[in-house]
Amino acid sequence: MNTFPAERTAIVTGAVSERGIGRATVNYLAAQGWNIGIIDLDDALCKATAKELSEQYGVQAHGVGANVGDETSVRNAIDELEANLPQIVALANVAGVSSPVPYLELDAAEWDRVLGINLNGVHYATRRVAESMVKNRIGRIVNISSVSAQRGGGTFSKTPYSVAKAGVIGLTRATARELGEYDITVNAISPGPIDTDIMGGTLSQERKEELTKDLVVNRVGSTRDIAAAIAFLISEDSGYISGQTLNVDGGLYMH
Repeated sequence: MNTFPAERTAIVTGAVSERGIGRATVNYLAAQGWNIGIIDLDDALCKATAKELSEQYGVQAHGVGANVGDETSVRNAIDELEANLPQIVALANVAGVSSPVPYLELDAAEWDRVLGINLNGVHYATRRVAESMVKNRIGRIVNISSVSAQRGGGTFSKTPYSVAKAGVIGLTRATARELGEYDITVNAISPGPIDTDIMGGTLSQERKEELTKDLVVNRVGSTRDIAAAIAFLISEDSGYISGQTLNVDGGLYMH
């Protein structure tokens, strides 16, 4: 079992939105002593968020603006993060977009947009980070799928979102198989209803109650619930878990 270096970095994509899973994740990980690399669309916001993390938690943090749907953009961003931070040990692919367009109104541009960010973006970041992890023979990668992939939608977002998130599960399993020999684990988290803006804006109390009817717990999820699951799957102790999809969904989908 390869041990983690004393100084280790986790890269998180989609990490600047105040109410998002990515932002909750970088705060949670920084509090645990991880150095943080941030990738999101807005370079200035990435850098401001990194500065906040450094000041609040006393860790090293660096942010770079990039579009995860563009491979060159992603590779350049990760090159910069690697040059400015300690060894990359973990990657959390959180960046994503919603898509409430009904199937019969769906056009090619919307399909390509959603697949480009939600599936290709996970591949591009994983592919680049894997190069460094293979050299160091240690790594933890966590991808965000969705219960929408497993149930065929039924959430705010519809078909292209479900397809992309199902692709993330396939990508997770295949990369886990190929990268395992280098002591790299790859897992997915499948959130159920979480109170974030990707659900179509802040959830009203009425909407929360409606969503909770389908769950076996008495509340919708919080971004911290997902951040804690990511923290577990990138920890040193999770090295015997790979190729799995962890549902953090209040019991919505049991399989």
